Amino acid sequence: MAPARSWNGVKVESAIAGPHNNLTLIRLGLALAVVMSHAFSVTTGELSDEPLFASTGFTLGEHAVNGFFAISGFLVTMSFDRRGWRDYAIARTLRIAPGLIVAVLAVALLLGSAMTTLPLGEYLGSPALRRFITATLTSFKSNTELPGVFTGNPLVLPMGTVWTLKYEVMCYAAVFVIGLLGLLQSRTAALVIVAAMALGSAGLNLLQPDAPKGMETALRLPLIFAFGGALYVWRSRVRLSGLVVLVLLLATWLSAGSFLYKTLLFMGSTYGILWLAFTPMLTRFAYEPKVDLSYGTYLYGWPIQQSLHALWPGATAVALLPPSLAITLVVAAASWILVEKPALGLKARALGRRTLRTIEPAAP
Repeated sequence: MAPARSWNGVKVESAIAGPHNNLTLIRLGLALAVVMSHAFSVTTGELSDEPLFASTGFTLGEHAVNGFFAISGFLVTMSFDRRGWRDYAIARTLRIAPGLIVAVLAVALLLGSAMTTLPLGEYLGSPALRRFITATLTSFKSNTELPGVFTGNPLVLPMGTVWTLKYEVMCYAAVFVIGLLGLLQSRTAALVIVAAMALGSAGLNLLQPDAPKGMETALRLPLIFAFGGALYVWRSRVRLSGLVVLVLLLATWLSAGSFLYKTLLFMGSTYGILWLAFTPMLTRFAYEPKVDLSYGTYLYGWPIQQSLHALWPGATAVALLPPSLAITLVVAAASWILVEKPALGLKARALGRRTLRTIEPAAP
């Protein structure tokens, strides 16, 4: 497929039909951005200490999570459309569950045993340990503590990133229901859903600009996911264009300080990340890594950073970032080789055909 030669761009359906994309690299970049962002909050306990927060209203990690949800919304919608409900359910479960289960058990039983201030027998027999494992795996709670672990850190949470999986699973369930109702391919339904969520987001910022963070997040992530899905549903009509990316960037910048800013930021980021992932102008130079370290990096980055801060409490965020990145990537590679890749192989056998790793969304 020839690269786009004009600002007009290329239709989404043509772009995703190409042999290459930048998804694996982008997802790894987003996961590393989360680790970089958390270097500040882990050492100070304050999200607002992250440099990007002051200029955009969101941390680098929050922007990265937005990118994950944009990609996930697009690919998950495509997954149901191409596979049907049974294959969709199997694929989504085997993509998220194995890596998460192993990560929670590794943090609770191995890392926790090494870092706790309690005697080992008391730690392993503690009801709080069982509560952590159960709450993290069943309700994706990030605020559950491990007994005697990270008690001297500004934030005592052992797995501070798993909360996003709650919204991810909710969005998966919404796609499942919409698909069963036969509305997944409806451009009208996609437009109505995105418009309603965008109005809700803008309305919240107009009527309650100081709304609790949780309320804003409950609108932000589903909106981004839905817009990503809508771009797939409208793939025969919508074009991926660098000019549109620039227009959205300009509109977002001009709206700063208004009630439209956040909504434009969310939707512009969604379009922009998918343009980076699929536009032929960029994918002709694509390099696809042999391993996908994004999910492991996302899951293990936080507990590794917490551990390093507990061991060297006086170190700055900048000083702890290089070793935390290095250790996280090594652990993420082990997660990919020992857990995630075998799970993808099991998924391929369960679905009765070979799956393409490059179009499988890693959970945020």
